Amino acid sequence: MSVNFRLTICAAALIGVLGSATPNAASAAELKFDAWLEGVRAEALKRGIKPEIVSKALTGIKRVPRVIKRDRNQSEFKLTMARYQKHVVTPRNIDIGRKKAKRYESLLSRVAKTYGVQPRFILAIWAIETRYGAVTADWPLFPAIATLAFDKRRSRYFRKQIFAALQMINRGHIDYKSMLGSWAGAMGQPQFMPSSYLAFAQDFDGDGRRDIWKNEGDVFASIANYLAEHGWRSDLTWGRAVRVPPGIITGLGKPDRRAAPGCRATTYPQKRLSQWQEVGVRKIDGSDLPTRDLKAALIRPDGERGDSYLVYRNYAAIMAYNCAHHYAVTVGTLADRIKG
Repeated sequence: MSVNFRLTICAAALIGVLGSATPNAASAAELKFDAWLEGVRAEALKRGIKPEIVSKALTGIKRVPRVIKRDRNQSEFKLTMARYQKHVVTPRNIDIGRKKAKRYESLLSRVAKTYGVQPRFILAIWAIETRYGAVTADWPLFPAIATLAFDKRRSRYFRKQIFAALQMINRGHIDYKSMLGSWAGAMGQPQFMPSSYLAFAQDFDGDGRRDIWKNEGDVFASIANYLAEHGWRSDLTWGRAVRVPPGIITGLGKPDRRAAPGCRATTYPQKRLSQWQEVGVRKIDGSDLPTRDLKAALIRPDGERGDSYLVYRNYAAIMAYNCAHHYAVTVGTLADRIKG
């Protein structure tokens, strides 16, 4: 037996001994997750959540690797505007939206009057979130949001969602078995996060339940209330695609204005429409901008090679719903198409 062969055998034996005595990386991560989860359970009890609810919701759950993979590959941040809209602003979605507008005309009119949000924007968000209620999210909620809360990227936000979800059960809004949602914890037809449900979901028909899962009136009112509470104005639209002369972008500085409070997406500084008109910005068809002297911010979601848009105050409300330019522009575009 050669010296090299004997060394190889010894090294293999040593690795085997160390491997049997030391947990692998996956096991160590699970132990860390279990310890972290115990801390979450203790905090939930201190917050007044019933012990039986804490036990049922937060016992025996494991991390879900697919959730992290989804979090790192969201279409709003991976696709160009054209490709993103190709999947959403379709003839079928436009046609269904117009039919839904007729079917629920009376209900949408009452919601619009109550909250000051035009029906076409309610319909557009409903379409993008769950294809007008046709798509049902069925991920078990607590493993999904616990996975994201344990992950470092947005741990504080999703830890908050755990306690909000527990409060939903604790207050009798929903039972544990029905706590299903998207991979990121969004629920019901408007895809509300648990904290958004507690803050903005509405009982529009007065039956004592804020049913964003099966009650269209509650769904429409909840979407409208969310936008209204984030500054929506019924006398404004969202914005418009525009032509921007070459060279003026350089003088605008960096797009470092936040598109909505707490949102990382940014816009160029706001100007009055008259000021944008003076520097040569025009509607997409080449005609003059509106004469109403509103404040508007310029956005270029796909950078220098993509389209440009001037967006108004209502755009920030849509961005509060989902902080992604591709999402907000698509909501506005689909709403315009539904209106015709």
